[in-house]
Amino acid sequence: MKQLKLYNVIFPLWFIMFFPPVVFITLAGNFIIDSLVIVACFFIYKLAGTGNNLKTFYTKSVFQVWIFGFISDIIGATILFLFGMFGDYFGLPYEMANGINFDPYSYPWAIVIIVLSMLIAAIFIFIFNYKITLREMDDRKLRFKVAITLAIITMPWTFLLPTKWFY
Repeated sequence: MKQLKLYNVIFPLWFIMFFPPVVFITLAGNFIIDSLVIVACFFIYKLAGTGNNLKTFYTKSVFQVWIFGFISDIIGATILFLFGMFGDYFGLPYEMANGINFDPYSYPWAIVIIVLSMLIAAIFIFIFNYKITLREMDDRKLRFKVAITLAIITMPWTFLLPTKWFY
């Protein structure tokens, strides 16, 4: 009888967030966070003074902020997936791929790759929101402030959580 060996059966936490049924929890959590940030931005940046009301601003933006945020998270996770799963092909040390997948704090360069993927996701969040979601805002400075706030607060911070904490 042939023996079956299973390698990497435990998926990284950031990877699991995109699989059913966990993806539904991720989507719901992202929606709640995005909603809170949209409402906070409305009050912090005094958007009522620009002719908007909270209900209109929220309903016009929440779905796009949510979808574009999730797409941006997937872009960041794809970068981590490529480095984590194909690290040998890129000539990366095993410790780095292992750090990206399971414990970013075990290898300093793993943190660098994870933070870079988070920043790339944040850049996409900013671009999507600045260019598409908030394009009707006439005040470019205000649009920039709202888009950058959304990008910083809603970037995928969970990528920094070590998988070993949960398994």
